[in-house]
Amino acid sequence: MDWNGGGSRFKRPGHPSHTPFFIKAVFLLLSGRAVYSHCKILRCNSEYVASTLNLRGPNKNTAYCNALRSYSRCTRRTARTCRGDLAYHSAVHGIEDLMIQNNCSKEGPTSPPRPHALAPDPQGSQSPDICDYEKSFAHKQGRPPAYRHCATFGDPHVRTFSDEFHTCRVEGSWPLLDNKYLFAQATSYPVAKGSNATATSKLTIIFKNMKECIDQKVYKAEVDNLPAAFEDGSVNGGERPGGNSLTIQEHSPGRHVEIQAAYIGTTIAVRQAGRQLSFSIRAAEEVAGSFTEEQDLQLCVGGCPPSQRISRSECCCGDGVSAERAHRLCKEKLPVEDVYFQSCVFDVVTSGDANFTLAAHGALEDARVFHPDVKKLHLFQNNAACWASSSPFFLAALALSHFQLLF
Repeated sequence: MDWNGGGSRFKRPGHPSHTPFFIKAVFLLLSGRAVYSHCKILRCNSEYVASTLNLRGPNKNTAYCNALRSYSRCTRRTARTCRGDLAYHSAVHGIEDLMIQNNCSKEGPTSPPRPHALAPDPQGSQSPDICDYEKSFAHKQGRPPAYRHCATFGDPHVRTFSDEFHTCRVEGSWPLLDNKYLFAQATSYPVAKGSNATATSKLTIIFKNMKECIDQKVYKAEVDNLPAAFEDGSVNGGERPGGNSLTIQEHSPGRHVEIQAAYIGTTIAVRQAGRQLSFSIRAAEEVAGSFTEEQDLQLCVGGCPPSQRISRSECCCGDGVSAERAHRLCKEKLPVEDVYFQSCVFDVVTSGDANFTLAAHGALEDARVFHPDVKKLHLFQNNAACWASSSPFFLAALALSHFQLLF
């Protein structure tokens, strides 16, 4: 909300300048600590300030009214202990004026609870494990955190945080993640001349600066160059107290690297199989969802855009390896004929490279470790790969897979 010059008039929320009431709330929040243990108005002020700092988009007025109702409800809860407190009475009258000026009804929905920040709270009482996300979360919430899994491999095929599965052409550079804590980008190239299929040749992952825990670190991998260190040559998060909450471990030289980011409850695996790279992540749900409306293009969140999706049935035109042989090669590594198996057949037929069996197998093994729900490890889709049309046997196998999914 914003000052419109003079008196007590305000603009609608979302403009660049701040209102006197907003400034007063911040001032009282910072200066009135002496009464905080009795009158809880400062907590109400801080929640209001936090919920109105970044209002934007077509629903910002509705969100603003929700924030005012939350603010009003908070003041009512602390009324008994705040009767003689100037900050309390100032807040109550300010809320009433703002609700009238912005045509907000007194009854209606309120703002959702603000998620706990990963940083220390405003009073300076840090969690004992500020750079250990799991312990810090359990300390604050009294329960373990929830997790999400995303992966890209092969063509590339994308398994999103919500368990959607797409096969994409996405030639060039595309963001896998873009949020408050992480940025990850994949660069892809065509796997064969004249083919829509592409494979990842380069990965860039940025772990953003986080106060006591880590300096910003950049990890870059390319085909035939899978380093076990960050771009600056370090193997941890730097000299800060929590520097060891970010580490790199090499599982197989030049083939498999794992990055542990304990400060945000995240693990990333990077693999090379043949001439392509794969990416798998297990991220805390809070971290995976910490992005704004402007950060809307993320393959791990929304999958590849509709214009970039291709059907795995298109591999029938490949001339590198027959569908029957690709089926046999993939079956050796992937006995369950799910989307990992279908993707494997698609990649081998399209590229003629049997190493793509290793890519699909590695992605499945990462999912086995990273996915929070073992019942969702295997996915089955009606979008059958080209091998299904090769013979009656393959059609029967596909039908059986879908029967098992239903029951």
